[in-house]
Amino acid sequence: MTLPPPDSPAPPAPSDSLGDEVWSLLEEALAVYRDSPRAVAWLRGHRQRFTEPVRVAVAGGPRSGKSTVVSALIGEEFAPTGATTWYYDGQQPRAWVGQYEVPVVRRDGRAFVDAPDAERVVVQWPSRSLRDLTLVDTPGGTPVEQVYGEADAVLYLTRHLHTDDVRFLRTAHDHPVARAAPVNTVLVLARADEIGGGRIDALSSAKQIARRYRREAAVKPLCQNVVAVAGLLAVAGRTIRADEFAALSALASLARTELEDHLLSADRFVGDDFPVRLDPAVRRGLVERFGVFGVRLTTTLIRQGFDTQVKLTGQLVQRSGLGELRDSIGVYFTERREVLKARSALLGLDVVLRAEPRPGSAPLAAALERVLATAHDFRELRLLAALQGGRTRLPDDLEPEASRLVGGLGTDLPTRLGMEYEPTAPELRHAVLDTLNRWRDHTADPTLDHAQRQAAAVVVRTCEAMLTRLATRT
Repeated sequence: MTLPPPDSPAPPAPSDSLGDEVWSLLEEALAVYRDSPRAVAWLRGHRQRFTEPVRVAVAGGPRSGKSTVVSALIGEEFAPTGATTWYYDGQQPRAWVGQYEVPVVRRDGRAFVDAPDAERVVVQWPSRSLRDLTLVDTPGGTPVEQVYGEADAVLYLTRHLHTDDVRFLRTAHDHPVARAAPVNTVLVLARADEIGGGRIDALSSAKQIARRYRREAAVKPLCQNVVAVAGLLAVAGRTIRADEFAALSALASLARTELEDHLLSADRFVGDDFPVRLDPAVRRGLVERFGVFGVRLTTTLIRQGFDTQVKLTGQLVQRSGLGELRDSIGVYFTERREVLKARSALLGLDVVLRAEPRPGSAPLAAALERVLATAHDFRELRLLAALQGGRTRLPDDLEPEASRLVGGLGTDLPTRLGMEYEPTAPELRHAVLDTLNRWRDHTADPTLDHAQRQAAAVVVRTCEAMLTRLATRT
């Protein structure tokens, strides 16, 4: 899918070396398939898509909290459309179904797109969060091939990791291009506030479970990170209104023992025997927006001194796990935008080559395989996946550094080098040279096996690329 405007001209070719190679392949393919309208339309779509913001699909089973997480990331509460919904940045709120614009209305603080029975909706929304990515809210049951075919990266949501979730994630790695350039997926334990029966420490328990999943052998090869997020709390934190804060402050003025019995369930919270004059409709609105857990947490925080709307908002967003989710999106998705875009373009080209093989397409297929095998960006992804999944093991003193150097914590130079301050250019160069020399020694270390020396060689190539980047700055 190409986002509006649909009739825009071909975008300029990307400037990085991997992007140059993949762009050239798309141009050659357009020449080979110029007599196939279907293939040309598909390839042009991928060429246009190549220079768009990174596409992040939010996938998962029904009622896993996808629309809530999307709303939290954008900073606006959207009513679910029931369709595959694309959110991208724009100057004013607008929405389309196909080529037809449809109304966007606001009711009770929520944004509604009037598009009944639509299969696909495109929403333009002014949001800083959407400047570097396009979010795709997918309905439960969307086939894995569609999710990973249309997106560059995926947030996969689940309340508890089940066999069906693992099967879904494994299927994403079945394609040859996906195996050569492992897909970037972040697993999200959504609705984290419901873990532990909604106790006040539920979010801490959920984060411990996420850390445990990161270490499990069945999960590590399938995703780059596991984070726990209380989506409802995150949305409420980012969009809390003055009247809601006033109502929560009134609740917080009650003694904790007075309020606690009424927070055992939503029914009790909206019941007639409530100990303070707070309209049942107001209480119903609070429990719908914050959940029982959120009401309990917010009143506790207000009592603890977070007694202004600004202070409370910061605490809710921090405790919800939204910050960690944003960081993961930045490190694993937006910072790797170029390699993810190249990977998506190669997947699209592979679809055409398999669907319509012809004599002139054989060189294209060979070139595609060559790019996958030799492009260092893909080698980094393969090594990172192998280290995370345990398929390649390095000595304990080398493995964390190797993972960091190939971009496991971020792709900017100071992060790769483990420098927690803003270094000068000479400091960066010295650090890169020192790291390069050490890892060159590892490539010839007789105590390491062949796979380990191969991993060291990938790290060496990464260090050489860092030196080249430094040289281009001067």
